[in-house]
Amino acid sequence: MFKLIYFVPESHLESTKLAIFEAGAGGLGNYEHCAWQVLGTGQFKPVKCANPFIGELNKLEQLPEWRVETIVPEEKASAVAKALKASHPYEEPAFEFLQIIEIN
Repeated sequence: MFKLIYFVPESHLESTKLAIFEAGAGGLGNYEHCAWQVLGTGQFKPVKCANPFIGELNKLEQLPEWRVETIVPEEKASAVAKALKASHPYEEPAFEFLQIIEIN
């Protein structure tokens, strides 16, 4: 099992969650579409040949972004990552998978 963490502007919060849930994320026992989210401030500076969704080349950008966390079965991780990338507006979306150790 993995925990997926990603960051997204509010304009694409619901659409990215829907995409990853449809790809197999967010299931826990008899529950679906499980996630935790919190609003924070992201920052980045597009350089060189970047094509930013938000911001301008060579200018530091700070903006509100949502941090979303959910769980993903290991066998669904690749499909979930592809769904996230396809539904995310950023040229280089920030996300990570953390392995969850299951202890019985």
